[in-house]
Amino acid sequence: MPLDYPIHERTLANGLRVVISPDHGVPTVTVNLWVNVGSRHEVAGRTGFAHLFEHLMFQGSRSVASGEHFSALMAQGGRLNATTWFDRTNYFETVPVGALDLALWLEADRHGYLLDAVNQANLDNQRDVVKEEKRQRYDNAPYGNAMRDIYATVFPEGHPYHHPTIGSMADLDAASVRDVHEFFAAHYRPANTVLTLVGDIEPEDGFARVARYFESLPSHAHTASAPPDPLPALETPQRLDVVAEVPNDRLHIAFRLPVETERDFLAADLALEAFAGLSMSRLVRRLVRQDQLANSVSAHAMGFIGGVSLGLIAIDIAHDVDHALVESVFLEELTAFLAIGPTPTEMEAALAQSERAWLQALASQEERADLISHYALLHDDAGYINTLLDELTAVTAADATRVARHWLAPSARAVVAYLRRENARAA
Repeated sequence: MPLDYPIHERTLANGLRVVISPDHGVPTVTVNLWVNVGSRHEVAGRTGFAHLFEHLMFQGSRSVASGEHFSALMAQGGRLNATTWFDRTNYFETVPVGALDLALWLEADRHGYLLDAVNQANLDNQRDVVKEEKRQRYDNAPYGNAMRDIYATVFPEGHPYHHPTIGSMADLDAASVRDVHEFFAAHYRPANTVLTLVGDIEPEDGFARVARYFESLPSHAHTASAPPDPLPALETPQRLDVVAEVPNDRLHIAFRLPVETERDFLAADLALEAFAGLSMSRLVRRLVRQDQLANSVSAHAMGFIGGVSLGLIAIDIAHDVDHALVESVFLEELTAFLAIGPTPTEMEAALAQSERAWLQALASQEERADLISHYALLHDDAGYINTLLDELTAVTAADATRVARHWLAPSARAVVAYLRRENARAA
C-alpha cells in the first residue's frame, strides 16, 4: 500500500515556506524549522558560525530573555532542541496543542529579531559553551575526532565538507559581534527557511497561526551561492593513521558517493547495506563470525547535496589482531562483492532493512516533521516522504552493482585508522 501522509503547502508573502501534515493521534503539534545554512555555507576564517547560531538562538531575542525559550515551553509540557549539519540548521519543539501559539511566537521572535540580543556578553558566553562541547564530545572522547579526520581525508582542502560542523575554535575566537550579525542577516531569512507543522491541527488553522506570527517578518534580498561542483570518486586510495588513547583499533573506510538527490545515491546506500550494514552481510559474516578478526562492523550512507555524499564503513578490530590483516580481508571481500554484486538474498535483506528503518522513522511525529522539512528544503519536495520507498524498491541488483563498482572501488577508498599506542609501537 502506498504511503499517503497528508501534505499541505503554502508560501507566505515574505518567502517562508510552510508545510502542514495533520495527525490527530495525540493532542500535540511538532513545530519544525529548517534553515538553509550549515557548515558548508561557511567561508575560510569563519568556520563554526552555523553551529554557534544554534546556541545563540536560545540566548534570547527582541522580546524573549536568555534561556526563556526553553523554560517557557518546558513549563507547558513541551520538549525542544536544535542541531546543525553540513547542509542545514534545524530547530524543533513538540508541544500540547494549547501551547502552539506560544511556540510559534517564540520561534518568530528569534528567527526575526535575534540580533537585538546578540551582544558581546552573549557571544563570549556561547563561544565558551561551544569550546566546552568540543572538549567533551571531540577532544576527550575515544574516536571523538574521527569524523573530522574522515571529512578532511575524503574531501579536498577548501571544499565545503572538508571541515566539521563544530568549526575552528581559532575562527570563533576571532569572530566579532559584527561578524556574527552579518552571518545571521545573510542566512536567517524567511525565504531561506521551511516551517513544518505535524500533529493535531487542521491545515487552514495552521496556516492562519503561522501567518499571524511570521508574516510580518521582513524579507531580505539575498543571492544564494551556487552549489559546489560535483566531486568524482577518489582516483587513488587515501590514508591517515591516528595514534590515540582508544580501547581498540578501528578502521574507518570512507567513499565519496553521488549527491542525495540522485537516484544512484539510493543504489549506493543499498549496496553498502548489503555488503556491510546488516547482521547477515558478507563482511560481518567474514570478519566477526567466521574469522573473528573484528568485534563489530557497521556501514551507512550520509546524504549531502553539495556535489557529493559520503559512504562509511567502520570496523572495530578484535584485541591483538593486526589492522593490516583486517584491511586485506576487507579488500578481498569487497573485490568479490563488486565482481558479482549483491545476491538476491542480500538485496532482499537490504531493501527490507531500509524499508523498516524508513517506516519506523515516519511512525514518529517528530521524525516525520523533520523528514518533511528535510525534503522540502533540500529537495524541494515535501511529499517525498510518500514516494521514497517507491524509488527505493525500484533499485535493482544491477543498479547496486553498477554504482558500487564506480563509487565503492578499492581504489576509491579513504582509510582513517585509529590505532592504540601499543599497537602502533609494535607495528
